[in-house]
Amino acid sequence: MNKFQQSVAVVTGAASGIGRELALELARRGARIAISDIDQDGLVETKSIAEQLGAEVLSQTLDVSNREAVFYHADQVEEHFGQVNLVINNAGVALKSGTLQTTSLDEFEWLMGINFFGVLYGTKAFLPILERARWGHIVNLSSLFGLIGVPEQSAYNASKFAVRGMTEALRQELELSNSTVSCTSVHPGGVKTDIARNARVGGEFDSQTDAERESDVKRFDKLARTSAASAANQILDAVLTNKRRLLIGRDAKMMDVIQRVAPNGYHRILHKVMRETN
Repeated sequence: MNKFQQSVAVVTGAASGIGRELALELARRGARIAISDIDQDGLVETKSIAEQLGAEVLSQTLDVSNREAVFYHADQVEEHFGQVNLVINNAGVALKSGTLQTTSLDEFEWLMGINFFGVLYGTKAFLPILERARWGHIVNLSSLFGLIGVPEQSAYNASKFAVRGMTEALRQELELSNSTVSCTSVHPGGVKTDIARNARVGGEFDSQTDAERESDVKRFDKLARTSAASAANQILDAVLTNKRRLLIGRDAKMMDVIQRVAPNGYHRILHKVMRETN
């Protein structure tokens, strides 16, 4: 039986990348979908494609760092569809600013507002609605960087470790209360999306030239081996099998093993990889 058939799924960050592919795959599997993003043009395109696939789509421009807007969005989704079964807190951003010392507090707050608080707001806003449905599931997008610390990624690391910790704690709380809702923490490695190209630049990289920035994007693309479509399918399959944690990509799986085996020494391997790609 197709669990997603006629279910109601919410996807944030659906204008491109993994979010778009999640929305389209859910449409193919027969779900009714509520999609959101701050990128209105990209969102319109996702909606159009999903409707061509036969899905009923509610589309709303949304800044997930705005608490009131997220809770209002949740109310609108429930009012429109009458229920919600699946919430995928996918919206996220990247920041290139250098070391912790050169990353400003404003930059930290901007990134945490989207990557962590956006996930927290989405979880808090939709959890009561999910509990009123026959079944419910929350998927929170962390990262490979929610498993290991990476130089010059302190803000991103902080946000993704926070998402992982919150989600793992929530999973246990739901199990202990015998809730009909479950949740999954997702940790993609390199996925072919525009997150590197759209990364906010600050700190010591303020003066970076367009050529240098393009070189960085090409370096990321070289390391990103997993397609967004593959990542989306793995995420939905993880919902069906009720996985506690999903690692996406060989890089994420490899670094997870290395971190477990050598928690005090994985940085040596990481530094070697970074030197080879620079």
